Amino acid sequence: MSISTVNTSSTNITSNLDIASLRAQFPILSQTVRGKPLVYLDNGATTQKPEAVIAAIDAYYRECNSNVHRGAHYLSDEATARFEGARQRVADFLNAEREEIIWTRGTTESINLVASCYGASLKAGDEIIISTLEHHSNIVPWQMACARSGATLKVIPLLADGSLDMEGYRALLGARTRIVAVTHVSNALGTVTPIAEIIREAKAVGAVTLVDGAQAVSHFPVDVQALDCDFYVFSGHKLFGPTGIGVLYGRKALLEAMPPWLGGGEMIETVSFERSTWNRLPYKFEAGTPNIAGAIGLGAAIEWLQTQDRAALASHEAALLAEATTRAQAFTGMQLIGTAPGKVAVMSFLLDGAHPNDVGQLLDQQGVAVRTGHHCTMPLMDCLGIPGTIRASFSVYNDPMDIERLFNALEKVKTFL
Repeated sequence: MSISTVNTSSTNITSNLDIASLRAQFPILSQTVRGKPLVYLDNGATTQKPEAVIAAIDAYYRECNSNVHRGAHYLSDEATARFEGARQRVADFLNAEREEIIWTRGTTESINLVASCYGASLKAGDEIIISTLEHHSNIVPWQMACARSGATLKVIPLLADGSLDMEGYRALLGARTRIVAVTHVSNALGTVTPIAEIIREAKAVGAVTLVDGAQAVSHFPVDVQALDCDFYVFSGHKLFGPTGIGVLYGRKALLEAMPPWLGGGEMIETVSFERSTWNRLPYKFEAGTPNIAGAIGLGAAIEWLQTQDRAALASHEAALLAEATTRAQAFTGMQLIGTAPGKVAVMSFLLDGAHPNDVGQLLDQQGVAVRTGHHCTMPLMDCLGIPGTIRASFSVYNDPMDIERLFNALEKVKTFL
């Protein structure tokens, strides 16, 4: 593997990656936006797709477009092999069994499935614990479950640096705690939660655990057996895969005990006008024609990622975050939001006297793509006492020049504001 050193007037990051070759695998990064080279720093919203993923989706439609599991012909057999092969790749990726991998449309649907199906066993007096860091997708489904059952929702408080208050968490745990559903990584701040400790203490009181891994899986390996979680969920599009495909890992015994969510084709074993019986796992939770191309694309994304040196990728991202943070601390009028010691490559900030949306629009005029607003974490922003942030989120294909262009663009933004 070649060594790539990138030097700018204020940057000296040495990477064990050939960043130029890696970036070249992502065709969208070569374009210009408004006459400027694209600087894509919105990876927390969605990651870009390598040629390997684009090719896998294209090949499905060109070579074997057919429904899966049902056709007695070559195209269906080939589509099924690729579709189920992708499921096995996900299982290996998480260190799970194939039957424990359920296809969904994304993290949001995965959480809703668990909140509806496992949540059907909740009753008045039960308690569900989430955290202040949660995305709306890990808040609203549990509120709905509480409204149906009479259960109570409790929230782990936050420390000033954006870390979870673990003493506050322990104070919430008790004999009535039924579910603990917490993010692995904050999408708004980049905070990495002590999820193994959270799970261990939840298990001690007999609670079932769900981990929102949407922001985690692209940054570091995840082993559901080592974590000992009951459910783990993520979206394909945040892992260099296509949109519209997601994953629910569930412990087999829990999935078998849960009622199905949607009714229709595929999820049944037998149907009569009097009654129906359910298919075996994982198909019990996969009613109707699935997103075949999406699953194949996600499988290709995981295969692509697993061919990379993940330790080197993580080190590269950490170096980018460190450089961006150093530049931010020296930038007059910039306030960093979320400074927990454990973070992925997400930098949320504010500029004095400027609304985040205005900053985002001015950055866009210079070809710099960031995310602004509350990031679907309105309760978190209320807790922090701010309307939202400007979020620059980095991925493996970002390089030091992206940081240079971001801060050069911010200097120009200050002149407008």
